[in-house]
This record gives sequence, C-alpha cells and structure tokens, in this order.
Amino acid sequence: MKRLISAQGRLAAACAAAATLLAATAMPIPAQDAPTGSPKSYVEAVPDTTVKLAMIAVPGGVITIKRTGKNAVSQAVTIKPFWIEQTELTWDAFDPYAFPLAASGPAPKAGADAVSRPSRPYIPADLGWGHKGFPVINVTYHTGQQYCAWLSAKTGKKYRLPTEAEWEWAARAGVKGSPKTTTAQLQKVAWYAANSKGQTQPAGRKAPNAWGIHDMLGNAGEWCTGLDGKPVLCGGTYDDPAARILFGTRAWQTPDWNATDPQIPKSKWWLADGSFAGFRVLREP
Repeated sequence: MKRLISAQGRLAAACAAAATLLAATAMPIPAQDAPTGSPKSYVEAVPDTTVKLAMIAVPGGVITIKRTGKNAVSQAVTIKPFWIEQTELTWDAFDPYAFPLAASGPAPKAGADAVSRPSRPYIPADLGWGHKGFPVINVTYHTGQQYCAWLSAKTGKKYRLPTEAEWEWAARAGVKGSPKTTTAQLQKVAWYAANSKGQTQPAGRKAPNAWGIHDMLGNAGEWCTGLDGKPVLCGGTYDDPAARILFGTRAWQTPDWNATDPQIPKSKWWLADGSFAGFRVLREP
C-alpha cells in the first residue's frame, strides 16, 4: 500500500485529512440527516456457528461522492436505509465460512453451505498479527462477496458488500465537508501509520462514530463496490499516513497486491501482499 501512496503533501494535508474524523465521533446527526423510518440495530446470530454480528441501522439520505485526479468523479447518490456491521469483519466471524473443519460450534447443515469457499492459504492468513478479535486481512473483493453469499444462505437475509457511497455515508454518520480536528483527536478514532505499530489492531477498540460504527477509517481497508461497479478499497489502512485517513480515500487493486503469490494462476481468494485489505458486511432491509 505504501507504494500506492504519494509522499507529497503529507504534512500539509494531515490536519485537513484528520478534520473529518473526530467530528464523526461526537457530532450529533444533523436534522436533515435524522433517521426517518430507519430499521433498528440488531445482533445476527449465524445459525450452526458461534458467530454473532452486531448490525447497526443506518438511515437513508443523499450523498455526493467527489474525487479528483485519475479517478475523478462527482456524483450524487440516493441512499436507502440499511444495516452495516459495527466493526470490520473479524477472523472469528470468517473462520466458520473459510475453515469450517476448524471452526467451533456444531457441524453445519447441508444446503446452506453449498457456496464457494476460499482455498487454503499457503501462509498464515493473519500473518501472526493476531486472530481473535482482529479484522480479516489479505482477502480479495471476491472473497468478501462469497462470504456475503454464505451469510445470506445461512440467515435467509440479503447480505452483501457495501457500495462505496453506502460505505462513505455510514462512515460520515452525518458529518459534512471536512471539519478541522487535531492529530490527538485522530488517534482516538483510527489505527493508522502513526499508532498501528505496522499492523492491524483488534476491531472495535477505537471510538465509534456518531452512529455507533467503529473502525470505518484506518485499520483494515474495506472492500466495496465502486460507482462503476468495480471493486474499490475504502477508508485508508493501518499502513497509511494521516493524510490518507479520509472518508474519501480509495484504492484500486494492482498486481503489487498479489505479487508474491507463487501460484499460477494467482489466487482469486487471497492477496499475498494485501495485508491491508478486509471488509465488513451490509444487509439490505
């Protein structure tokens, strides 16, 4: 990821980059964004496993996605109410899908598991950084999609990856523009290069935003579906400087993300050099 990041302007941009963050932890939802007819938050107990996912209700609204440079865009998007996972998906919730024989809990029933599963990684997928409570990393967009298919089959509900507009809407939690904040305030809400010790950290340890959602910025980047329908990683990562820890930060997969995978063809499930790539799930009403 470091290779994806321009070093230019980091210091100058850092304060502005951090500006949006703390506001998300304390700023009340503006009246124009107040939930109307929103669903209620709940905990999803995944059948046949010990997995429980905290799902946060997110109201609908309208957001304008703006980017400059190579992938410039300015597009208003209407958001319908949805639920989004309170934290990035953790290994605890991923293991029963990816490694069913090693997962705790009763054996899965036939039928609900008739979906694709990842191949076994040839290196420890968590890189030895930590497993219980740590976010899933080194996974592709395809893996996120297939996890959602498995989760939908298990629960009978429609889970999927967020679109980048839904993700940014949930990340902002009513915050508009780029309010100013300080480095100290940034450190309260995000794991990034200055405080992550060079690796992901347990999910949910930083302060939530105004809608009760943790880790939308930093820690593991999150796979979403872009405005163009293609995969995009949102929110910056543990490896990024403050200037990249932004609601509008995006990254697109390059060959570098899987350069050291010795397989031919390279894995469609795992990113050998994607220690920054994870995801969280969204549920449609």
